[in-house]
Amino acid sequence: MTGEAARVRQMWHLLEPLHAVLYYAPAAFEEAAALGYDTEERWASYFAWRAAPLGAAGADEVVRVFHSFAPAAVARYVPASWATAPPEAVLAARLRAVDRAYRALFGDRRVEGAGFAEAAVLARRAAEAATPGVLGALGPANSALPWPDAPHLALWHAATVLREHRGDGHIAALGAAGLDPVESLVSFAAVGAARPEVFASRGWSEEEWGAARRRLQERGLLAADGTATEAGRELRAKVELRTDEEAAAPWRVLGEEGRERLPELLGEPWLETIGSGMLPGENTLGIGKV
Repeated sequence: MTGEAARVRQMWHLLEPLHAVLYYAPAAFEEAAALGYDTEERWASYFAWRAAPLGAAGADEVVRVFHSFAPAAVARYVPASWATAPPEAVLAARLRAVDRAYRALFGDRRVEGAGFAEAAVLARRAAEAATPGVLGALGPANSALPWPDAPHLALWHAATVLREHRGDGHIAALGAAGLDPVESLVSFAAVGAARPEVFASRGWSEEEWGAARRRLQERGLLAADGTATEAGRELRAKVELRTDEEAAAPWRVLGEEGRERLPELLGEPWLETIGSGMLPGENTLGIGKV
């Protein structure tokens, strides 16, 4: 991995937890419940929170841009999400949720302090340099939203733009590697990114998962026990490297000083977020594994 790719991946690892509080914070579930969503499990609010920048998207559009979810899993929540609350109400509520979550995690003095303000300026500068990407993809959809005024919310929004921009590039890299959505997950589990059970949340049936394994075995990418062959590991490494390359452009605008300063500013919030126990220890993105 090149030095630039390593830095790009480091920034993803640092920013992803700061974005992901939206899907796990108690405040987010409270805001979702106030909108009328069922919060007994997290998926009704997850699909609403993440898809709202697209507008009142249908199931086919969400399947395409989320990529890893089975169509049947998406159809349980979309487009029904927009009958519960329109996208504009969801967008307003997710900023309220992040505001409350950040204040609970870091305290009012921290989120209103100089460190968050400086981090927000740097992260926003990078996010505003994200290339447009594929029309209708999640990166551009989030980029088109108004920037919040509060620095801690601007930081969260920048993290969101950058992670969705990276995700758009990752989908392109998977397609270039000839991996369909379920094959993408099977091959990722095969290199140890997470246990196969962790990917059950994406809604693929045992039959669909098994068929994908057989297809990958026929390509010489998986061994009989489901682990990746050398060719399978090489292919996944190429996918991750291409993803880093696709995500690199926004970080170049910060210059070396900015690229060094932002991780310094994010270190403590990252540790506090991880240490809170709010986020799952094992995740489908391979954070900490790839």
